[in-house]
Amino acid sequence: MEPKNYTQVSEFILLGFSEHELLQPLFYGLFLSMYLATVLGNLLIILATISDSHLHTPMYFFLSNLSFADICITSTTVPKMLVNIQTHSKVITYEGCMTQIYFFVLFVVLDNFLLAVMAYDRFVAICHPLHYTVIMNHHLCVLLVMLSWITSVLDGVLQNFVALQLSFCTEVEIPHFFCEPNQLSQLACSDTFLNDMVTYITAMLLAVCPLSGIVYSYSKIVSSISAISSAKGKYKAFSTCVSHLLVVSLFYCTSLGVYLTSAMTQNQHSTARASVMYTVVTPLMNPFIYSLRNKEIKRSLKALFEKEDIKVVFAFGLKKHC
Repeated sequence: MEPKNYTQVSEFILLGFSEHELLQPLFYGLFLSMYLATVLGNLLIILATISDSHLHTPMYFFLSNLSFADICITSTTVPKMLVNIQTHSKVITYEGCMTQIYFFVLFVVLDNFLLAVMAYDRFVAICHPLHYTVIMNHHLCVLLVMLSWITSVLDGVLQNFVALQLSFCTEVEIPHFFCEPNQLSQLACSDTFLNDMVTYITAMLLAVCPLSGIVYSYSKIVSSISAISSAKGKYKAFSTCVSHLLVVSLFYCTSLGVYLTSAMTQNQHSTARASVMYTVVTPLMNPFIYSLRNKEIKRSLKALFEKEDIKVVFAFGLKKHC
């Protein structure tokens, strides 16, 4: 058997969605708009929850953390793609690729755990309403978020460690718009058994376990809602879960779609296009889902904007008077 020519590459080539130059300005404008809307929308939710004392509840505490994670997921992947399009370069350094893998894994896993924590919050609120404030106290909420962060950071470190063990030959083209761990593993010339085992085991533990918790929580919620006699009471109870259910469905359906697409098609750009759904579209849609269906968020944002308008008018009046 001939020895393979392993080498420590210094950079990779991100092929993106398409190699047609004429489409690049379209991609740039589209993804820049989506990125700015994602950051702005999620920042507004965070500002609303911080500024309004009525929103200092467990549900909005978890929601603000979810919004922060959504900003970070998009910021890990989209800005580099925009820079590459702007500079007509598809290069990402080896260090940049490893950094991207670490933060991408960290914030996707964090999103996953926060959705499970929010499902548990809704379970306690609907199934044990009289004990809600006792169970979902400040210390438990902080502990749940801290555990989510710690688990996500550790998984990011683990995934980054096994990625650093990979060796590459001359093939350094990644058919994606960011350094996706599975795509990088497929380029390796060295044995990927350890990498694949770590990926599959952590995926089972860190995706299936939170999803099982979400399914269990909502099975209990549905049972409790079914026991409510009045239609108005059922609607009120269910309406508190609609936004979260939409976000959970969007996140898991798009994530599952990516892996089904990558397994069923040979098109090198298809996985990249599918990944847009949970790395860009889902973080973009979350603020709209929560704000459009949530009267408290809308009221808080309206009050926030009115307060800022008053400050601007007051400052302008002082400047004019002086």
